Amino acid sequence: MAEMLEIGEGAARRRLAVEARPATTRREDPPIVWLGGFRSDMRGGKAERLDAFAARTGRACLRFDYSGHGESEGRFEDGTISLWLEDALAVIRAHVDRPPVLVGSSMGGWIALLVARALAGTPIAPAGMVLIAPAADFTERLMWSRFPESIRETILREGVYHEPSPYGDPTPITRALVEDGRSHLLMDAPIVTGCPVHILQGMQDPDVPWRHAVETMEAMASDSVTMTLIKDGDHRLSRDEDLDRLEETVARMIEAAGEG
Repeated sequence: MAEMLEIGEGAARRRLAVEARPATTRREDPPIVWLGGFRSDMRGGKAERLDAFAARTGRACLRFDYSGHGESEGRFEDGTISLWLEDALAVIRAHVDRPPVLVGSSMGGWIALLVARALAGTPIAPAGMVLIAPAADFTERLMWSRFPESIRETILREGVYHEPSPYGDPTPITRALVEDGRSHLLMDAPIVTGCPVHILQGMQDPDVPWRHAVETMEAMASDSVTMTLIKDGDHRLSRDEDLDRLEETVARMIEAAGEG
């Protein structure tokens, strides 16, 4: 059962659901920190696979739900990149005592890059990153810039547009989300993570096109970045072979970080 971490002050006070698996034998290895995607939660296949990997190998694994996601408090419609970044930093600072390997999926890839920037120069700056279909700057590049004028007008006039989703109920895209996202854009300048990065990207991904991931990699000019393109991979990359690849990539990143 998840523990609840209380963060924020006053009206912004909220409780986040957190699953923190302690290391049993590999206590010196970087802990794995899972950063989920937009409207996803920590009970998904990729997060569960990484937790099982950590349990089997004696490593630490940290996962949680952002505000308005999964088992955490709050309404999804009230969420912004600022809020979810604050969630991630609060959970990491509460549970991590050495440089972690951040594993960010979709929006979690953007959050991971922002976390790395916020933690740069601290004792818990990331030792490595594995990014799955990283959706850096998605509110602007993958939403606002691609919306027709009619949808933009709806967002500006009504404050929200309910976008149809193949994964379930329509997704509320709020004006606050879009406008707040502009204060966190990364791809118009060099992205510096301070650690090695491995990107896993499906080439059949309709949500985060593989060319977007390539542009993200190109923006990380000063870092050691590797990309694996999966020709028949979709956005979720949750097939057995995808999960095997994810586990192997994270294991290699942990080993490389330990050698460094």
